[in-house]
Amino acid sequence: MARADIGMIGLAVMGQNLVLNMNDHGFTISVYNRTVSKVKEFIENEAKGTNIIGTMSLEEFVQSLKRPRKAMLLVKAGQAVDDFISKLVPLLEKGDIIIDGGNSEYMDTDRRCSELAKQGILYVGTGVSGGEEGARHGPSLMPGGNPEAWPHIKPIFQAIAAKAKSGEPCCDWTGPAGSGHYVKMVHNGIEYADMQLIAEAYHLLRYLGHFQNDGIAQVFKEWNEGPLESYLIEITSHIFNYRNPDGSYLIDQILDAAGQKGTGKWTAICGLDHGVPVTLIAEAVFSRQLSSMRTLRSEACRVLNTTPDKPFCCSSPEIAKKLIDDIWKALYASKIVSYAQGFMLLQQAYQAFGWKLDLGAIALMWRGGCIIRSKFLGNIKEAYDKNPNLSNLLLDPFFKKVIDQCEDGWRRVVSHGALNAIPTPVFSSALSFYDGIKCPHLPSNLIQAQRDYFGAHQFEKTDNPGTFIHVDWTGCDI
Repeated sequence: MARADIGMIGLAVMGQNLVLNMNDHGFTISVYNRTVSKVKEFIENEAKGTNIIGTMSLEEFVQSLKRPRKAMLLVKAGQAVDDFISKLVPLLEKGDIIIDGGNSEYMDTDRRCSELAKQGILYVGTGVSGGEEGARHGPSLMPGGNPEAWPHIKPIFQAIAAKAKSGEPCCDWTGPAGSGHYVKMVHNGIEYADMQLIAEAYHLLRYLGHFQNDGIAQVFKEWNEGPLESYLIEITSHIFNYRNPDGSYLIDQILDAAGQKGTGKWTAICGLDHGVPVTLIAEAVFSRQLSSMRTLRSEACRVLNTTPDKPFCCSSPEIAKKLIDDIWKALYASKIVSYAQGFMLLQQAYQAFGWKLDLGAIALMWRGGCIIRSKFLGNIKEAYDKNPNLSNLLLDPFFKKVIDQCEDGWRRVVSHGALNAIPTPVFSSALSFYDGIKCPHLPSNLIQAQRDYFGAHQFEKTDNPGTFIHVDWTGCDI
């Protein structure tokens, strides 16, 4: 008998937690896993005493679903998704719905949405953010795809999603085709930049200000009580307070080689493909790659190691307080630039794909439940609510005022890092972008001249834009 409101394929921790979340909200869920012993284990343990239905085959799984059937996949992105789709489709009927909740590339989701529509199957690709805890108690959900599916999944998704302080669910329809996974990709790229910015703030506090772990924990705790309040700032404070049973700090024993799953790289590549300079995200990806080059870094440290002529001296409480304040300013200003670039990439979706994404709604989706959730996103939503046609966040009066207040400290921090051989790639990239976007004359006229000189690529003149000309540069006297 078909009695499940929705089905879940994939019972890793994220899948299990989303299922338990749905159960808590009164929905009946069927579950299936390729390794069927995991279904039995889940039903007998985490799902014991619930209305969750365990199934031992895809046929049984599909038969357990109410029409239109809603089957959600939480499996590894890539071929595994296509494999499950190919097995599911023969068992489904026109109007049934397949939902991919993994970290799929938006182009794959775009393709699947189009292919399945021809067979009458409604396909949805949804971003899910918040990690294991978010999945269990309220994630940020970013669904997009075939719009006919939304009325059927909306009650479930908005019930289980995190809620903003206003009570609104951190879930809404993003748009057609691969838009949901596109929004999630940009989210993950911003997450990379946020994490690198916080890491650079830590690096400066430790090696420029010579703060100890308990002091750094206190700094982040205080920062989390103001405009920088966010999940990542909060957990950073907890990390610096965490001690092993012997009293030592765990943070000091973790190898400085950052891993990645590729979603930040996808965002950087997407920016390059569509002419959007997401420089902070790209630098954050490069920083992780550089951190993993342990052997090369060790060799370079021996060969290239130098001592700054005039190292920064944190010789008094007043200087220490000033340094903390300056790093706070650099972090806040750089964070604004990071989001400005991310939202530029979201805006580009209209020109590239015809997806007119609601930027204010996306800010709300990210306001709770997700990894980049922060107080700051409320200001972004307000900016786009006031001016839906805002061309760039940096031009919003609120953010302009913040940048004006932070600029002096931001510049000092980048200078301190350079003068004291402490790398600040994302702080520096943010400042360079900010200076570049407001610079009235960039040196690109020289680049155009060089391109025309060696490759006859032509250029426009200031007195006649839109007309391209070529000059025989070798014919001029030197």
